[in-house]
Amino acid sequence: MSRGYNSEPENVKKRTLRNQARAKFKKAGLVSKGDGKDVDHVKPMRSGGSNTPGNLRVMPRSVNRGWNKKK
Repeated sequence: MSRGYNSEPENVKKRTLRNQARAKFKKAGLVSKGDGKDVDHVKPMRSGGSNTPGNLRVMPRSVNRGWNKKK
């Protein structure tokens, strides 16, 4: 089931943009593999955000992914 979702063209494009954003920060030395950090979009791509440097920031993974935890 997830194979179909992940292979939809719009989802492939979004994943590509997220990977490009992380690659930019990795090249600049701001993140590395296994460092527990995420590259966050200030304005999410689903809301019309972009991969411009002004819309990207480095955040701890626990903070970036913790906003949707159910209580």
